[in-house]
Amino acid sequence: MSPDNPEPERPVDDPDRAASPDASGSTTPATPPAAQPPAYDDPPGAAPSTASRSWFQLTSDEPRRPLRTAATVLGAVLALAALGVPFGLLWAVLAPATPVLKTAEGAIYADPQPEQPIAADGWFSLLGLGFGLLVALALWFVLRRRRGPVGLLVAVLGALAAAPVAWQVGRRVGLATFDRLLDTAPAGQSFTKPADLRAGGVDWLLGVLPVPHGNLLLPAFGAAITYTLLAGWSRWPGLRPEPEPADLSWVSAGTPAPTAAPEPPAPGAAEPPRG
Repeated sequence: MSPDNPEPERPVDDPDRAASPDASGSTTPATPPAAQPPAYDDPPGAAPSTASRSWFQLTSDEPRRPLRTAATVLGAVLALAALGVPFGLLWAVLAPATPVLKTAEGAIYADPQPEQPIAADGWFSLLGLGFGLLVALALWFVLRRRRGPVGLLVAVLGALAAAPVAWQVGRRVGLATFDRLLDTAPAGQSFTKPADLRAGGVDWLLGVLPVPHGNLLLPAFGAAITYTLLAGWSRWPGLRPEPEPADLSWVSAGTPAPTAAPEPPAPGAAEPPRG
């Protein structure tokens, strides 16, 4: 306290106290508070900072990656299973029908040793291997970000699901006509039986889980072999295309660059001292 200032003196650097008028009547502002460290909260409408963006990606993207991977696998497997429909239709067109003869006990082969059932199995096996090869190639180029175990899993499961679909679709082409003739045709009439598989089928594990066997496994086998060969021959360690370096030079790094020749002196310039 002083005669000119009846109020007690306040420290100037106290940020919590208001400014007080001095002797001349002017107000002396208080010293501003010390600068606070920047927070990670970004203002509304502004782009997130590096720290907040990395934290957001860590907390939001990580839990979603397994869900995205599972959704990708399931969607790709269902799409490949649907491709079993054209696969089966093509097999029904290429596989020959077997001639049969109606008797009082039912239908028997018109030829004691027909070759058509063997040809039907052969056509399905060849088409299945080709289908698996095309599936592996398509997944390799379409699902580039999923190359590796996930891509291989999709290829095997998709081809494994498409094979029974192709079998059921192909064998049902003309099956209704065969059943009708089998019931209504008189004894001695000959007709044809649509293609079917004898070297493959589906067994039910515990009555709920279908397990294919025989040549129904060939599409998955072809897909697994092709995808594995593509991964083995890939020139990228991560199986994904990597950017090429921007500037390439054929000169080795240890070879010094050639020095430029000295420029000739300008006309009228002083000659350097000699000797």
